[in-house]
Amino acid sequence: MPHSKKPKSDGRFRMFAPILAGATLRERLIACVGALIGIGLTGLISSYLLGQGPHLPLIVAPMGASAVLLFAVPTSPLAQPWSIVGGNTISALVGIITASLIHDPIIASGVGVSLAIAAMSLTRCLHPPGGAAALTAVLGGPVVASWGLLFPFVPVGLNSCILVILGLLFHKLARRNYPHVAAIANVNTHQTADLPASLRVGFREEDLDAALAAFDETFDIDRGDLSRLLQQVELQATIRAHGDIRCADIMSRDVISIDASADPAEARELLLKHNVRTLPVTDENGRLSGTVGLRELSKAADRIGDLLSKAAIASDSDPAFSLLPVLTDGHAHAVIIVDSERQILGLISQTDLLSAAARALPGSQIGV
Repeated sequence: MPHSKKPKSDGRFRMFAPILAGATLRERLIACVGALIGIGLTGLISSYLLGQGPHLPLIVAPMGASAVLLFAVPTSPLAQPWSIVGGNTISALVGIITASLIHDPIIASGVGVSLAIAAMSLTRCLHPPGGAAALTAVLGGPVVASWGLLFPFVPVGLNSCILVILGLLFHKLARRNYPHVAAIANVNTHQTADLPASLRVGFREEDLDAALAAFDETFDIDRGDLSRLLQQVELQATIRAHGDIRCADIMSRDVISIDASADPAEARELLLKHNVRTLPVTDENGRLSGTVGLRELSKAADRIGDLLSKAAIASDSDPAFSLLPVLTDGHAHAVIIVDSERQILGLISQTDLLSAAARALPGSQIGV
């Protein structure tokens, strides 16, 4: 029996094989460049501010570990600015105090790291390199001891602040999200007490809490990010299950639209006549410019072009169920299907997608 060959790509860039969820070669290369710049400039700036010499370390070793978190996993709660600055500085301070009270280096090492974890936990700045900062303060020898209580702030605190500032600039230039801001929870756009429509099915927040309690472990991911990730998993599973249904299969092709130079009264008349909630607006070349509905038309203007809202768009080859997040967010009532030139090909309303979903249900008799 012939043996199947292993794909050639399996062995490529093995050293950059993802070891974390979402890790890619590009992300790892960005992390390498970031660490090179961050550590290099931190040392350079510190030497400029403090001078060089055996009396003071140029840059403390825990900064290397901080750079790994800052540039390789910037979304981690352990890599945020307060975690880096507070974790390293507070831990170094704990280490200095421990070393002054306990003179046995082995006992002091264990106690220092243990108390550093406790201090970081209480001050909400847990940062793994903080353990190394505490250990450095305990075992640093005469150089560290000579600086006493100043050591946690110079160079540890100074190094940490410089590294974070460089990280902020680097991630901004690399267009990465840092500091990582937890996603804003979905809200009911109708300003009622009900949950948003997208959150009324599937798992709920209490289910997530129960699952975390059942594992009884700590995970290096923000709880809000975990919730968003699971919601995206549900969506991708739905798209995969119904991937054979494309936007072209369910879209309306006889689309009622209006020119941007038209009078708002004409747009209002079209909305009411055709019983639609979203009216695509085109420019002089027939390309989609935006949309209007009764909400936009409630404002005063001389032409439709002054009242536009941004249009939700998709391609005719996109999976139809990929429009679920857009059409259930409480804002968009329709998605405009356009080509590469933004010429209108069709329109998918909430009703169109709901009908497709109903027909996809097992044993559906709709339309029969």
